[in-house]
Amino acid sequence: MPLASLDSYGVSPELGFLCTYDPAAVTLPSCLKPAAALAASLPERIVTGRARRDIEALDELDLDELASITDDAVLRTSLVHYSFLEQVYVWCEEPAPSRLPRSIARPLWALAGRLGQPPILTYSQYVLDNWSRIDPDGPADLSNARMVQPFLGGADEAWFVLIHVAIEAAAGRMLARIPTAVDAAAARDADVLTTELESMVAVWDAMIAAFDRMPEYCDPYVYFNRVRPWIHGFKDNPALPNGIVYEGVEATEGKPQTFRGQTGSQSSIVPVMDALLAVGHSHDPLRGYLDELHVYRPPGHRRFIDDVRAASELRDTVRGIAERRLTDAYNECLDRLTRFRTRHLEYAASYIHKQARGAAGNATDVGTGGTPFMKYLKKHRDEANAHRL
Repeated sequence: MPLASLDSYGVSPELGFLCTYDPAAVTLPSCLKPAAALAASLPERIVTGRARRDIEALDELDLDELASITDDAVLRTSLVHYSFLEQVYVWCEEPAPSRLPRSIARPLWALAGRLGQPPILTYSQYVLDNWSRIDPDGPADLSNARMVQPFLGGADEAWFVLIHVAIEAAAGRMLARIPTAVDAAAARDADVLTTELESMVAVWDAMIAAFDRMPEYCDPYVYFNRVRPWIHGFKDNPALPNGIVYEGVEATEGKPQTFRGQTGSQSSIVPVMDALLAVGHSHDPLRGYLDELHVYRPPGHRRFIDDVRAASELRDTVRGIAERRLTDAYNECLDRLTRFRTRHLEYAASYIHKQARGAAGNATDVGTGGTPFMKYLKKHRDEANAHRL
């Protein structure tokens, strides 16, 4: 089964899964400007202790007016604003509230529904749709990228997001080779398949090099105490044991809702490479977390992962051809995938697991997505490494 065009999945060779528009340059209709202005002022309002009060006072958006908006960039940019407002409303004071006010609950639910995503801050709003070039004509890398919408602001928060932006942008060159690799595997073309896999290894090296730079401007203590608290979710979180009510949202029938928090595990890079290389994960409770996170990705990205998994004969082809250079290239890709997961595991240990616990939210052995991340990351790292041929 041939894959569709990359752009139909929301993927580009230059930027990977990142948005291809500039969120900082999106012109919003008047109905969406008050929320955007309030979101832009969050760093000031949080430290004055008035954030929750000011969010409650936000005029409610006319949902009929929202329904008339068709511009994808406008909808996605506004979902960034409302999801940041939601997180601040919940986590700016203790105790965490049991309800979200109509002023943000209804538009957030409507925007997320329009875009096929859960009504909570996800990796898409935190990273993929939340960056801009400093020089519009410059590269999308750490020398020329900035975070558009912050919580508190500061170097540590921005650097944490921008490291992910740099990784996503670098991955574009690898993602663009997937259709050719899938076709070459189906045709049993060893030469083309070897070339594609070897090129992917070089991209992995660039991604890992970017990931290695995390400690330069993001300190573990600052991350844990000033960055992480804003990205907790509402599922498997002791501060919200019953979830949270989205006021005025008829679809919920007034019942509390639970959603997982933003996490780098919602990125689509690793899952699509698992799909291409036919890396399987055993069916156990941890596999359930992996499957559940899939719905937190944009619909196009989910389709890309699913279509690659359905179309790829790559592992069987490499095993069947059994040429040393091709097998080595396949194993090198697995090696880099394992290294990337290992680096993620190491950062999770130093930035979360080793930090002192003292505030509301998930414990240090539970990630912002509500998962036991040390077991989760180690298991999937080991399973990828076990697929070497």
